[in-house]
Amino acid sequence: MAVKRITGKERERVGEVLALLDEHYSMEYKCYLDHETPWQLLIATILSAQCTDARVNLVTKDLFVKYKTLEDFAAADLKELEQDIHSTGFYHNKAKNIIECAKTLVTEYGGVVPSDIDALTKLAGVGRKTANVIRGNVYHEPSIVVDTHVKRISGKLGFTKEEDPVKIEFDLMKVLPRDHWILYNLQIIAHGRSICTARSPKCRECFLFNLCRWEGKNDE
Repeated sequence: MAVKRITGKERERVGEVLALLDEHYSMEYKCYLDHETPWQLLIATILSAQCTDARVNLVTKDLFVKYKTLEDFAAADLKELEQDIHSTGFYHNKAKNIIECAKTLVTEYGGVVPSDIDALTKLAGVGRKTANVIRGNVYHEPSIVVDTHVKRISGKLGFTKEEDPVKIEFDLMKVLPRDHWILYNLQIIAHGRSICTARSPKCRECFLFNLCRWEGKNDE
């Protein structure tokens, strides 16, 4: 069931969580996917589905040398591109989507990645998560990116009870102040990698322990 209404007490708890995240992690906007242009970030984000950012960065290091422009990707051979991105997983769909996405950007948008979320999500391979990465990192539009870390930790914090990423996004839009929409994702990624890991969360070391709503924290 989605968060319908935020009480004053709950709003205060959210503020305490965000203050601690600000204290322990950077407040600078940082993208973990290497890129030099908006379209490179778009392609890198498509590749990041079910794949680590570190692996994507290894792949794009050579990929963006081989395919220097959007036109290069639009004209790419499907089988060859599949081999180029094979190690990111789901390479057939990703290669097909990247080629179709590049074609649309070249023919309909003059090579410019749109900022409108509806336009973005109409591109092949682009869902709300990818669209929000672009909106936040390229256009600095307040956007909430729901990745695996945000999904897992937001549930533990009691910010959402949903499992669907889109529903989680809308819950978080109600819970979080707009000035933290982008920062929250970046800080939660850092927290999820260092303390609240998926397999072995370090609950006793977590500075959010007293604010966390996860029932399993006392077992860790």
